[in-house]
Amino acid sequence: MGPVLRVSGVLAQTSRKMETDERMSKRLWLLGVVGLILIGLLMACGSKYNSSSDGLLLVGSQGSSVIQTFSFNLNNGHASAIANSTNDTGNKTCILSGTPGFMVVDPAGAYAYVIFSKSTQCPNPTAAGIAIFQVKSDGTLSQVGDPVQDPNPVMLSMDAAGKFLFVAEGGGLVNSYAIGSGGALTSAGGNFNFVNGGGFQPPNIVAVASSPTVFPKIGINGVQNAVCSTPGNNPPSVQTLYAVDSVNYVVWEFSVDTATGAIGNPPGATAVPYIATDTIPAGVAVDPCARFVYVSNSLSNKVSAYTICNGLETHSPLCTGVDGTLFEVAGSPFASSGNASGLGQIVVDPFGNNVYVVGTLSNTVSAYEITPVSGSLQPMTPAVVATGSRPTAIAIRADDNWMFVANFNSASVSQYSITPATGELSAAAPITTDNLPFGVAVK
Repeated sequence: MGPVLRVSGVLAQTSRKMETDERMSKRLWLLGVVGLILIGLLMACGSKYNSSSDGLLLVGSQGSSVIQTFSFNLNNGHASAIANSTNDTGNKTCILSGTPGFMVVDPAGAYAYVIFSKSTQCPNPTAAGIAIFQVKSDGTLSQVGDPVQDPNPVMLSMDAAGKFLFVAEGGGLVNSYAIGSGGALTSAGGNFNFVNGGGFQPPNIVAVASSPTVFPKIGINGVQNAVCSTPGNNPPSVQTLYAVDSVNYVVWEFSVDTATGAIGNPPGATAVPYIATDTIPAGVAVDPCARFVYVSNSLSNKVSAYTICNGLETHSPLCTGVDGTLFEVAGSPFASSGNASGLGQIVVDPFGNNVYVVGTLSNTVSAYEITPVSGSLQPMTPAVVATGSRPTAIAIRADDNWMFVANFNSASVSQYSITPATGELSAAAPITTDNLPFGVAVK
């Protein structure tokens, strides 16, 4: 019996050890699961949008007919998907029943306005128009009603005060909307005439931008201010809408009723005035300090520069009125540097120091420094930086620290930090997006 008892004891000990090992294995497995859950929660928390420490990026994908939102850390630029991540939407084709185009966000960052066109890949496509989205505190978007029907929107621009939305209508000229409660749009209308004859063709308006009636705030980022952010320095009392015509190679100068947003001929004029550009203008931007207007020319690859006559301390002896008339800056148009070609969208930084323009054919952004007195442009160092393939849209955050460029053929958004003192661009890691990103806006 002795040997049998010893064997039984060994078997019992072995059984107890196996039970102990099994319990330990289960505990370790549970701990592993809990650890993974905690990691997931931490990652989820890290990807949430915090307006005090993060910026918010909006990107319209024409591949999936969707708008994606990303948060990015204001210190290091690290980006995280918030809504409609590429992993979730990459295999879808028609989420919003329409194709999103160019977009803008109001100065308060409360509402986004997006051009929508009919999509052949959607079973019940949305009619052409402008969709309104509320920007929620968590960085997600909520569409407000149905898109506002608009005949042929091709480009959007909002005035600096956030009161009016202006729309380039291609062959349909220009439209203006007053922005009301809840971000609602109401047609502001207008009454104007164009020059007849004289070799002019029916206009094709491809871009619009208005002169500001408010100046940038003082100390917006604690590093530098706009050149006009001086106590007692008042913005002009007149407002002008500048519309680029790619057929007649001119900039049209519409007056804007600052109370209603209605557009028309300037006071005393029987037709909308104009000034010549270079060949095939594509984009227009107005200095936030109401001094200068800049136009990108896609065929000549040059930037035209103009002084605004608006009653401020103007920098052209030709200015005799305060009606928003433009006079070309000496030395304009200014050639692009490097291999930049197919110049497209153009922006002036929020502080009025630099001009940036995308090269749609060269996959670049060209950077210029504005000469404060004359408005002439000087290429910066570096004069061009690389983007992804076929850049289409460009946006700068109001603090002048971050720039984003949508790359239509690369399924990405190029991201750059901006050196406040110089305007120099430093490339950060590009943000992967859904297919065919087109419009981009930043809060």
